[in-house]
Amino acid sequence: MKKMFSMVGLAIISALLMSCAAQKAPMSDSAFAPFKFTAKDYVQKVDNFLVILDGSTSMGDKYDGRMKLNLAKDIVNRMNQTIPELAFKGGLRTFGQGSCLPKGNTSLIYGITPYAKADLADAVSKVKCTGGNSPLDDAIVGAGPDITKLAGKTALIIVSDGLQMGKAPVAPAAALKKAMGDNLCIYTVQIGDAPEGKLLLDQVAAAGGCGFAVNAKDISSSAAMADFVQKVFIQKAGVRDSDGDGVPDDRDKCPNTPRGVKVDADGCPVKAAPVAAPVSPLDSDGDGVFDDRDQCPGTPKGAKVDARGCWVIENIWFDFDKADIKNGYARQLEEVAAVFKANPDLKVVLEGHTCDIGTKEYNQGLSERRADSVKKHLVSLGVPAQQLSTKGYGFTRPIVSDKTKDGRAKNRRVEITVIKKQTRG
Repeated sequence: MKKMFSMVGLAIISALLMSCAAQKAPMSDSAFAPFKFTAKDYVQKVDNFLVILDGSTSMGDKYDGRMKLNLAKDIVNRMNQTIPELAFKGGLRTFGQGSCLPKGNTSLIYGITPYAKADLADAVSKVKCTGGNSPLDDAIVGAGPDITKLAGKTALIIVSDGLQMGKAPVAPAAALKKAMGDNLCIYTVQIGDAPEGKLLLDQVAAAGGCGFAVNAKDISSSAAMADFVQKVFIQKAGVRDSDGDGVPDDRDKCPNTPRGVKVDADGCPVKAAPVAAPVSPLDSDGDGVFDDRDQCPGTPKGAKVDARGCWVIENIWFDFDKADIKNGYARQLEEVAAVFKANPDLKVVLEGHTCDIGTKEYNQGLSERRADSVKKHLVSLGVPAQQLSTKGYGFTRPIVSDKTKDGRAKNRRVEITVIKKQTRG
């Protein structure tokens, strides 16, 4: 009998071990074996690089079971382990992180200095917390003095989830490109897979005129990271591209192409497409903002929009330690209810928030009660409950600093975010 139980036990243990082995290991530095470039076989494509690392509140959320900040740090470390030992100058700038930053919304914590793997790894290890807003625009502006006076070409590499930023970072990215011209390319690495984050980071990379956007999971393997490093940092020794159009001289059928001209695979200028006849501007969603300027297409019918074409709903503020809705918001919520009546397929999430007074656990519950309070009020106005979902964030997503009375008042709020808008056929 004992022998039978032993055999059964061994079978169970074996099955568990096989099950664990079959699971995909999460991304971590310990599981990464970097590709080793032979330095003598390669030359630098850029002279300098600056990594901008997102440490804002949203990077404290989990993706694939791990904190996004740790995923971002892993990607930077994998890149660091793969870059060959050449004469780069490097730097690391962070943004967000709340009180963890030495000062302001962004800080240069490494460089700009002759690049050393150990020094960059040490700087990355010091980024340990998340907090505050997502001022990528401030980080890009702050990067200006870091890199504009450097000699040679520079790669700006932004590692972020791209969330809670609006379109603010695009303009400073374009301005930095204008200031540096062909000496700057911008690369973005998205952590997570939020569509709005991808859209924003794609636009930031595009503002650089060269470079590209990529998702972290697509460059996490040794081979993929080696390909990324080669595209950004280095090229084979002996490969010349005299006119800098991206096509090596031995394949370039149109040498001496002017800088900035878009070329085909042969290195020849791409012929411009015929210019279409002017047409009347379109406003597909009927919100009063033409499509070519509308940053929020598909606005629900009847919703008020701002100059960008985005649905504007003033935040709903709460008294300290309260979840009941003030009388002054009755008209505002009636307007919101009217939008739902005009858009029966519209679904939103009601997001509750608090200031930082009190414990994390208490404020989490308070934020949920505030979101539920708004939901009950909208349901009482005739909005179907199935069109409303709720979520509480406690004090983890402040929109302003909690250090002042006015700031704490503004953080005690509920925001309304569209999560689904179906178009009837």
